Amino acid sequence: MVQIDDKRLLADLNSLKEFGRCGTGVDRTAFTSPDMATRNWLCGRLKEAGLEAVMDDVGNVLGSWPGVSRTVLIGSHIDTVPKGGWLDGALGVVYGLEIARACRLALPSSPTGVDVISFQEEEGSFLPLMGSRAFCGEVSDAEMDGAADAAGRSLRAAIAEAGLEGRPRARLDPTRHGAFLEAHIE
Repeated sequence: MVQIDDKRLLADLNSLKEFGRCGTGVDRTAFTSPDMATRNWLCGRLKEAGLEAVMDDVGNVLGSWPGVSRTVLIGSHIDTVPKGGWLDGALGVVYGLEIARACRLALPSSPTGVDVISFQEEEGSFLPLMGSRAFCGEVSDAEMDGAADAAGRSLRAAIAEAGLEGRPRARLDPTRHGAFLEAHIE
């Protein structure tokens, strides 16, 4: 039987809210130091859960259940608007992590797994919904080349400064990903 560990889930949510904490909220706008630190933390947690974790060329973090050909994809985003809510997006990512972890413990030989995704740049600092759109193959190079934040910093410069250039892009695989679930709170 699959059992969610609510204490572990809450501990992860509380750890995550420390990245970019400001007052009762968080400030993890895309490609900033707090955002990238959070993405690296998430990669570590996914690996600890027994998933293969990668961060792609746009900052999406994907944890893949090894050795299966079909999965349910669960996730959301961990970037925020300036001084945003600490559960906005993060709730869906940590729920995915905990579900994958619980399933790996209870059903290690399952023919169907749980993959976890954290999309980058969903809040629109540079290009709204960039991570999920890139994952689905819906963002053009021209669109990325022309994107900049309110201060005039280009998306390409932010990606380069984050050390993501040249990494392979994580992509939706319709033969692998049979469904997508996102728990979300504003």
